[in-house]
Amino acid sequence: MRTLFIGDLHLSADRPDITRAFNQFLDTQLDDAEALYILGDLFEVWTGDDIADPFAYELADKLHGISQRVPIYYIHGNRDFLIGKDFAARCGMSLLPEIHCLDLYGVPSVLLHGDSLCTLDQAYQKFRRFRNNPVVKWIYSRLPKSTRQNIATKIRAKSQASNMNKSYTIMDVEQDAVTQLMARCGVTQMIHGHTHRPDIHHLGKDLAGIEHRRIVVGDWYEQGSVLSISKDTLTLTSLPFQAN
Repeated sequence: MRTLFIGDLHLSADRPDITRAFNQFLDTQLDDAEALYILGDLFEVWTGDDIADPFAYELADKLHGISQRVPIYYIHGNRDFLIGKDFAARCGMSLLPEIHCLDLYGVPSVLLHGDSLCTLDQAYQKFRRFRNNPVVKWIYSRLPKSTRQNIATKIRAKSQASNMNKSYTIMDVEQDAVTQLMARCGVTQMIHGHTHRPDIHHLGKDLAGIEHRRIVVGDWYEQGSVLSISKDTLTLTSLPFQAN
């Protein structure tokens, strides 16, 4: 048995190739899985459960069927942090806090989307604190649907323009933030997404001789990315998109 981790699929009706690859993954890769963790940004954008479209509902029904045999856990991303309990229930997903600690086959681990670790991007972190404010969320949720969609479109366009002028260093996780979170959680393994840079980073050994590592799952823009962990194995693999 193994546990699977994915993230940053950025699903939308505009990218049917990603949806096909994800459906194929769900149909063929979960036979020996005991859990599936989605580490945020399942959707390209999410403006509220009450604005979900037929595309989202079709995916939800697919995930709900899978959840009847494989537990699905979800951590919010920066694109879909507004996914609520109603839509999660329709998907059969259990919502986890943004920082989730667990024992993974004897290895103390922490899971998160990863955007909170990009502390050098001060402008984004300021926006992140604003958007996570419960009062802001409450006000936003009560705006007309069209207003919410327009706000999301403008924010996304502004973010894309801003990122074009940012260095890779600023948009990557900051090592001190990684070290501090792992120490606070008392873990030796961190798993996250967000940066779209799949890799297994070996962080050295602690005083007890235990290896620390940070694993980044990749995005699904051009291929799938899956982390598989069992009691004896750990693999980070790409899933090439198949031609139509």
